[in-house]
Amino acid sequence: REAEIRNTILAQVLDQAARARLSNLALVKPDKAKAVENYLIQMARFGQLGGKVSEQGLIEILEKVSQQTEKKTTVKFNRRKVLDSDEEDDY
Repeated sequence: REAEIRNTILAQVLDQAARARLSNLALVKPDKAKAVENYLIQMARFGQLGGKVSEQGLIEILEKVSQQTEKKTTVKFNRRKVLDSDEEDDY
């Protein structure tokens, strides 16, 4: 039921090329596609969309969502001093 409502709203706010791009994105990155869908539905509910969103408009929205959800990968090296038996030659 909820999926039908989402699809109906998305069909109303996206043109054909944008819907195709969003469905391709959903195949590769379902979580990002879901975030874009939620963003579009929220904008549609508050009346912030002026007409149908084109493919170029969807690309801009994708870039916004990507910047908001960008994960920064950090690598932390934890160096430990290991006692090596070769270094202790004096008995």
